[in-house]
Amino acid sequence: MREWMTRDEVLAKLGVRPQTLYAYVSRGQIERRADPADPRRSLYRGDDILALADRRARGRRQTSVAASTLAWGEPVIPTAIATVSHGELIYRDQPATALAAHMRLEDVAAFLWERPGAIVFPEAAASSDPFQALAAPAGKARSLLGRPTTKLVDEGAMCVATMASAFGAVGTGPIHQRLASAWSLDTEGEELVREALILLADHELNPSTFAVRVAASTGAGMPACILAGLATLSGPKHGGAGVALDSFLFEAINMGADAAIGRWLATGHGLPGFGHPLYPYGDPRARALLANIQPDGEFATLRDTVMDMLGLEPNIDFALLAITRRYALPPRSSFALFAIARTVGWVAHALEQTATGAIIRPRARYLGRS
Repeated sequence: MREWMTRDEVLAKLGVRPQTLYAYVSRGQIERRADPADPRRSLYRGDDILALADRRARGRRQTSVAASTLAWGEPVIPTAIATVSHGELIYRDQPATALAAHMRLEDVAAFLWERPGAIVFPEAAASSDPFQALAAPAGKARSLLGRPTTKLVDEGAMCVATMASAFGAVGTGPIHQRLASAWSLDTEGEELVREALILLADHELNPSTFAVRVAASTGAGMPACILAGLATLSGPKHGGAGVALDSFLFEAINMGADAAIGRWLATGHGLPGFGHPLYPYGDPRARALLANIQPDGEFATLRDTVMDMLGLEPNIDFALLAITRRYALPPRSSFALFAIARTVGWVAHALEQTATGAIIRPRARYLGRS
C-alpha cells in the first residue's frame, strides 16, 4: 500500500461513504494532508487506512476483539513509554532516531525511567551466560510491590549492568564504551554501537516486553521480570531472528541470491532481515544505522536482489548483521545488543506496570466440547 492515498482509493478500500471517511478524519483515526499536486484535493495516510481496514475486517464481536488484542494490530496495554506511529519509532513523544543522534544508553534510561540526570550502571560481576547471571538474583529478589521507585530503579540499573557484563562488556564507563573495549572497536564502530543501543532500547509491546509486563503485574522481582523478557527474546521469531538472517545470507552466498530467496519464500515464513509489519515503508532504525555503514559486497547483493524482486527494505536485523560483519564481532553480538538495550525498555515497562497496580490476566476462548 502506498504511503498516501486519494479519496477515491480510500473509499474503495474501506467500502464507506465520503461522510464516514470525514468522520474518521475528524476523530483522528486517519491523517489527511493536501495533495502537493493539487491543494484543492486531499490525500490520506496509507498505514492508517490499512489499520482501519484490518479492524473493520475483524469485526467487533467479543471473541474477535479478544483475539485481536493478542496479535498484530490493536494495542493491548496503555503505555506512555513508546509507540510506532506513522512509520516512526517514538520514545515518550520523541523520535528514537533523533535521540540516537546524540544520547547514550544511560541518558535514554533516565528518559524512559523518568529520572533526573543520566543513569549510572554499576560494575557487575563477570559472567558468560545472561540467563545464569539473572537467575541467581531473580531467585531471591524482593517483590516490586509497595517499594520506593528509587529502589526499583537501582535494581533495574543493576539488571542492565548484569546483562552487559554477561555479554562481555568490561569496565565502568558508558555501556557502549564497555562493549567497544570488549570488541576492540575503533571510534566509528563504538559510535555505531552507541546508536544501535538507543534504537533498540524499546519497541512498544513486543512479545518480550509483554512478558515483562505480565511478570511485573504479579509483583515479581525486577531480575525475574527481566529474565522473563530475556527468555522470550531468545525465540527465533523475536530476538533470535539474526541467526535466521545469517543462515539466509550463507545460502545466498553459496547458491545465489535468487535461489536462496525462492527457497525461503517457499517456507511461508518470509525473509529474515527484510520488511516489518509495523513499518510498511521501511524500518527507520535500519535506515539510521545503514546511513553510516555500507554492507559488504555479498550482503549488499542480497539486499539489492530482495529489493528488486520484492520491494522489501532492510530491517534492524539486517543493519545489526551489517555491523557484525564489518567489525568481525563475536557470535551472538546482534542478540547481545538487543538484550542489553532492551533491558532498559523492560525496566521502564516493569515500573509503569507496577504503578498501575493491575494484574494482566487474559481470558481464553475455549475450543473444547463443554
